[in-house]
Amino acid sequence: MPKERGQKVVASNRKARHDYHLEDVFEAGLVLTGTEVKSLRAGRASLIDGFGSIEGGEAWLENVHIPEYTQGTWNNHNTRRRRKMLLNRDEIDKLAGKIKESGYTLVPLSIYFKDGRAKVEIALGRGKKDYDKRQSLKEAQDKREVARAVATKGKEW
Repeated sequence: MPKERGQKVVASNRKARHDYHLEDVFEAGLVLTGTEVKSLRAGRASLIDGFGSIEGGEAWLENVHIPEYTQGTWNNHNTRRRRKMLLNRDEIDKLAGKIKESGYTLVPLSIYFKDGRAKVEIALGRGKKDYDKRQSLKEAQDKREVARAVATKGKEW
């Protein structure tokens, strides 16, 4: 059987970019059981309430929902169990130092397969206030209006 190549996104957390100011983005491997991998390959996962933590010098992905594999037996996995993330020691130390500062959290952005291995993209983020969210929406709306005006101006010529 040929080896898998490329990247296949399973789940993404689009709301994270709306709710957090993202600073550093990391790619981490995931330690999964067999039925979790099969469920992910079927394209089923949810990052809605997920977050990351550092405990005992190890990185953990918590509260991410990977539903049970439908053809699984009594040996199926727990849907919201803690999953270990595989990061370098330097990355873990950097994240641990930042998380100790107030307001920072680890936010999962996406789960995907890269060359056949399950990966998670996590970011170090600081929560946005309501006025920050309104400002971001206003800027995006202004950009769309400018792009629309340029496009219609170009058609008139």
